Amino acid sequence: MKHLLAALCLLCAPAVFAQTGSPDAELRREIEDMRKRLGELEKKASPKESVKVPQTRSEPFAFADFTWLNGNSRVAEPLINNDWFTGQFMADVNYTYSFNNPKDHSLVGACEVGRTNEFQLQQLGVGGDLHYGSVRGRLMTQFGMYSQMTARNDSSPNRGQWKLDDAYRHLSEASGGYHWDALHGVNLDAGIFMSYVGLFSYYQNENWAYTPSYVSANTPWYFNGLRLQAFPTEKLKIEGWLVNGFQTYGKQNEDPGFGAQVLWRPSGAWSLLTNNYWGHDTPGQPRRQRWHTDNSVQYKYYDSPNAMGPSKAAFSITADAGCEEGGGVSCFGGGGRPKQSFLGWMVYHRAWFAKNKYGLTLGGGQIDNPGRYLVLTPPINGATAFSGTAGHFTQNPGDKFRAWDSSLTFDYMPNQYVTWRAEWNHREANVNYFSGPGGVTPAGGNQGAPGSAVAGFTPDLRNTENRITLALLVRL
Repeated sequence: MKHLLAALCLLCAPAVFAQTGSPDAELRREIEDMRKRLGELEKKASPKESVKVPQTRSEPFAFADFTWLNGNSRVAEPLINNDWFTGQFMADVNYTYSFNNPKDHSLVGACEVGRTNEFQLQQLGVGGDLHYGSVRGRLMTQFGMYSQMTARNDSSPNRGQWKLDDAYRHLSEASGGYHWDALHGVNLDAGIFMSYVGLFSYYQNENWAYTPSYVSANTPWYFNGLRLQAFPTEKLKIEGWLVNGFQTYGKQNEDPGFGAQVLWRPSGAWSLLTNNYWGHDTPGQPRRQRWHTDNSVQYKYYDSPNAMGPSKAAFSITADAGCEEGGGVSCFGGGGRPKQSFLGWMVYHRAWFAKNKYGLTLGGGQIDNPGRYLVLTPPINGATAFSGTAGHFTQNPGDKFRAWDSSLTFDYMPNQYVTWRAEWNHREANVNYFSGPGGVTPAGGNQGAPGSAVAGFTPDLRNTENRITLALLVRL
């Protein structure tokens, strides 16, 4: 009651002063005392609660600019980007000329180029990233040459029904997931996601060169399954995979594939990566195990972004090793079992000029793959990874395959969204593998079942190839 009376007095005080015009000093003091006591009582009745300010965790790898990396997008400001969606559009158009000049215009041994002396839409993708609260999603379509060339390198769709290669060929990435606000972020995704085994990205606009060396071109671009990512710090990612297989839409046998990635970027100048995989990935050989390790380091040793001369310089080194064991083959040979292994490396050096508007890359690498279990099957008479080539290019246990390549790439990058690219590439193998002047297609086109023998036809394969590629790469 006293509190109420005091409050009423305070409310009425202005009116009293207005009526009297000159209140006496005693009344003024009493009103001021009431005001103070009322303030103290309010503090006791509703004390302020201590507010706990949540600790904000920094976003992983956001502490520095990593658009310089080989295999990383150089788009720093997406055109469509809001609280729930980041949009993406990609176009990759190339014109490639092979000095072997195959009459059927068909090239062998690369996923990035498939035709010579023609303009080709290699890849067109539309999609983006959903990030609404804890919900995650990723979609990227693929149309053009990729939708045919990538799918034919997986033999798992021929096991069982429903044509998995048709079901997935227009999707390069498609996944849904959930994010936990723990550590610096924990993500669980399910679907098709990029593997980045071999350092280079599946998308040419993210790479220093158009056609990567064999270590990247012959290892998986994607996985189909589950991915768990954890970021203990803003500089470290640990990722685990439970997948159908080594770049397969389905399983070749009954067991799944397992893998893990560790990515550490201690500063804006370094990136260190290791990928490791184990599975049973040989069709019809459930006892044969496959092991693979992929390791890369990238270092930016010079950075002067406003310089009109050299403005940036970096290099990357990648080393891969692996083998297959069981089912009649051995990792190291001996005991009457052929050696089945993979050993390869690649090195690239990149320099930027004139405030990063021009780029020059020199690089190459080498592989040794006895058994040829990672060598891309030549598309002789429409051959696929499942069909084989009717003996024209064998992939028997222990078959030798050694190859090396080099490339020189020049880029003009007027802004972060567009790259004009010119590249010279030399490739060489210990056996005839690349398309020669006679090509790899029978007269009149493919005949019979894919890869089957055609009477009177022998593909023209050579052990060397030189080609030039001109490309326009757009990413928004």
